[in-house]
Amino acid sequence: MSLQEKLDAFKADFESKAPKQAVEVMRRATAELIASGQAAQALKTGAVAPAFTLPEADGGSVASSDLLTRGPLVLSFYRGVWCPYCNIELAALQEAWPAIRATGAHLVSISPQSMANGRKAKLDKQIAFPMLSDAGGRVADAFGLRFRLPDDLIDLYRGFGVDLPLINEDRSWALPMPARFVVGQDGIIAYAEVSPDYTRRPDPADLLPVLERLQGSIAA
Repeated sequence: MSLQEKLDAFKADFESKAPKQAVEVMRRATAELIASGQAAQALKTGAVAPAFTLPEADGGSVASSDLLTRGPLVLSFYRGVWCPYCNIELAALQEAWPAIRATGAHLVSISPQSMANGRKAKLDKQIAFPMLSDAGGRVADAFGLRFRLPDDLIDLYRGFGVDLPLINEDRSWALPMPARFVVGQDGIIAYAEVSPDYTRRPDPADLLPVLERLQGSIAA
């Protein structure tokens, strides 16, 4: 199954069991975010990628500038360990990681969750690539991805026991739109995909032609 097929299967199962009102709130919040046009304002192919240094789940820190000296960089922004769609995507990225690495590229995931929750996600999904904590969502904001959840969705999440201020150690109730970027060694974004609908994500295999092209340009 492709990543999207797995996401669709989970969504269908969830929506068949969840209260109708909850499903309506989630769908409305997604529709409003799409209608806001924020995804179109996020950084695009050809833009300069903001540099960053962020703490990693296993300790220490990771600087984008250091990784770019070694090859292209794949950035995957996701919501957090509490989000089942993100966990399905993380597993797909881990499966694709050997093929990504074979192109000479590096892969990192970035979320606003706390370091402790990053460690939990990394352990639960047995993730081999760095998982970075973007406290306060500063890097996500620099890429144009960060937004505040609507009040009715906040109330719904609270009812589900999803306490984002606790999970993220941030009172803002803000999240990044799921997104993937490929940054070339020149610091320019070579691929950008932003998903205002968090239930829809591109397949990791979509990255490989871009990475192979960048690999070829380096070899030339």
